[in-house]
Amino acid sequence: MEKTFFFLYSLLSFILYLFALPFLLLFSFKAKYTESLPARFFLRKNRPLKSGGIWFHSCSFGEAKAIKSLVDQFPKESLRMSTTTHTGFKVIQEYTNESRYLPFEPLLFGWMKPQKALVVMEAEFWYLLFALAQSRGAKTLLINARMSDRSFPKYQKIGWLYREIFKYIDEVYAQTPKDKERLESLGAKNVTVTGNIKLAHLPEASKELQKPSGLVVCGASTHEGEEALILEAFGALKKEHPEAVLLLVPRHPERFDKVAQMVEKFAKEHQCTTQRYSQNDVLGSDIVLVDTLGELVNIYAISDIVILGGAFAPIGGHNAAEAAQFGCKIISGEHYFNQRDIFDAIEGISVVEASNLSRRLLQHGVLKPAVIKNRSDITPMVESIKSVL
Repeated sequence: MEKTFFFLYSLLSFILYLFALPFLLLFSFKAKYTESLPARFFLRKNRPLKSGGIWFHSCSFGEAKAIKSLVDQFPKESLRMSTTTHTGFKVIQEYTNESRYLPFEPLLFGWMKPQKALVVMEAEFWYLLFALAQSRGAKTLLINARMSDRSFPKYQKIGWLYREIFKYIDEVYAQTPKDKERLESLGAKNVTVTGNIKLAHLPEASKELQKPSGLVVCGASTHEGEEALILEAFGALKKEHPEAVLLLVPRHPERFDKVAQMVEKFAKEHQCTTQRYSQNDVLGSDIVLVDTLGELVNIYAISDIVILGGAFAPIGGHNAAEAAQFGCKIISGEHYFNQRDIFDAIEGISVVEASNLSRRLLQHGVLKPAVIKNRSDITPMVESIKSVL
């Protein structure tokens, strides 16, 4: 049965690849994908990783950052890194020159070299990635694994697929006991609860910014529609605290220009000053659009209040621990389902409906600074990986 499934899955993925080729060619001309799509689907400037190393795969910018605490435990010459996003690739390049975009599954047959271990972050369930890596001698690990209340029913509907995938995963490190239970119901074996790796080692400020003298509010990792909410709330706060400053940090770089236009319009209507951080990193305006990557932790370090994006719409939220480590007062929306375990590990987060954001920000005086209650333990996965070195 396993050989039959492997053959059918491989054949289907190849057919899907051929069918998608015209669309992939078209999308590869878009600025957002000019590097990642050609690398992933046409292997352009994407040579195979050297064999014989520890291969870490993470998807996004946040996951690539979070895995650093684990990556740092191993010799640099043993590191092999991959990702699927442009922002994630910028991060993994800092770890090693052996960093690549992960090719689409059927291309792995000729691209993948034997490695000592494959370590995959969170929910990157690529069947051929695990099956081929294990068949070529790698110990396979899924780390920081989670199954949210929202996603678990979807996984159950195609549980037959995940049971096949888990046959090729030697060890699983789950975030919570509930995640362990759900993963095991889908066929996972050797599951250990280690907590969320994002709490194992939080990123530190890379430079010290000069804090403005007034109340500093950070609108962090915002998505479509959230900037308007935050600007409205800040406008109300500004009436009571004229010295207040807003540092607005959109999540995705491709939206920087659009948000800049929104900020400029708001500033004119409310007689505020504004600037783009990329053009002037001295925080001297009422509203500063932080339009560069890698600055968010530096911004958290000088913020009094953080309005954490990604949760005022059903997106799933973002890592509140990065702000909590500085004792910021944190306000979040209700839709933080992908970060529930991190939120549970932090005291003091104020969760509000989008319609109540302005009121809660005006009540900032009664909010408590956030405190991280516990961290995670990456020791079991470190020891497991070191056993194959």
